[in-house]
Amino acid sequence: MSSSAGSRVVVTGATGNVGTSVVRLLSEDPRIKSVRGLARRTPGWSPPKTEWSAVDLTSDQAHLAERFEGADAVVHLAWAFQPTHDPATTWRTNVLGSIKVFEAVAAARVPALVHASSVGAYSPGPKDHPVDESWPTHGWPDAAYCREKAYLERTLDVFERDHPEVRVVRMRPAFLFKWESASEQRRIFGGRFLPGPLARPDLLPFLPDIPGLRVQALHTDDAAEAYRLAVHSGTARGAFNLAADPPLDAGVLAELLGTRPVRLPRAAARSAIAAAWGLHLLPASPHLFDAVLRLPLMDCTRARTELGWQPTRTATEVVQEFLDGLQKGGGMQTEPMRGRKVG
Repeated sequence: MSSSAGSRVVVTGATGNVGTSVVRLLSEDPRIKSVRGLARRTPGWSPPKTEWSAVDLTSDQAHLAERFEGADAVVHLAWAFQPTHDPATTWRTNVLGSIKVFEAVAAARVPALVHASSVGAYSPGPKDHPVDESWPTHGWPDAAYCREKAYLERTLDVFERDHPEVRVVRMRPAFLFKWESASEQRRIFGGRFLPGPLARPDLLPFLPDIPGLRVQALHTDDAAEAYRLAVHSGTARGAFNLAADPPLDAGVLAELLGTRPVRLPRAAARSAIAAAWGLHLLPASPHLFDAVLRLPLMDCTRARTELGWQPTRTATEVVQEFLDGLQKGGGMQTEPMRGRKVG
């Protein structure tokens, strides 16, 4: 797609953490003529050049091709993290819904598909050096999130074989945060009643140092910029790792929070998470915890050289902004992103 094309873009999952950043950047781009945001509930937020359509991928799949007609690119971001106790439900939305999106892209003859994969699609890998996009993407099979992301990687392999006319880009970002996503992510991973104001460094006597807990983070707006660049690119295909430095472990976070790391056995941490999840006190499952401990660190050279992408914030700056959002009930005028401190 040339720089003069890509003028009409459809974004699925447009009201979530990544979707709101992608829609905002596209709406501010003079090369974009219009943006159509698809979401289950239309928001009160109205950026320029943007129209909204209420679409539920689990029930409105038959009309997706009509929504995509005339688009130069589809950015597919729609994803459901919950209910973690009912993986059949998330499978219907995330996997079967995504397959319908891919089929609709082909039926509507959309020339470019930019798909939100994830670091979670990767097989277990090293924590002491980064891997590039050739690392296997078989996920961690016990975690629904990783299992679904990995399955869609295989689905896209077949889609690209059958539809070589469609330029397919797979974004594999690290954990994504911004001030406005704090309330949503607190509800998704910590539960509705976890008080955001408790996310204060002075309330942490120590930080658990769990073996294997070394991950990467990225500001959502920086990830959105990579999506924007991919929409405009006429040659970018395949997978792109997206992450900011430095990698985050207990030492880095303890220094950031002004506390001290204390070694905690992996089994003890997992048992506590499993107990809380089993009692429905914690939405995040112990299976996802297992996966996080095994995720590889990612090398982002390809995104820098082929897309011209560069993160503008460090991972520690991202965490600081997110913690501030937790304390202040950060959010936006969309249903997934509504801001609340608790409840």
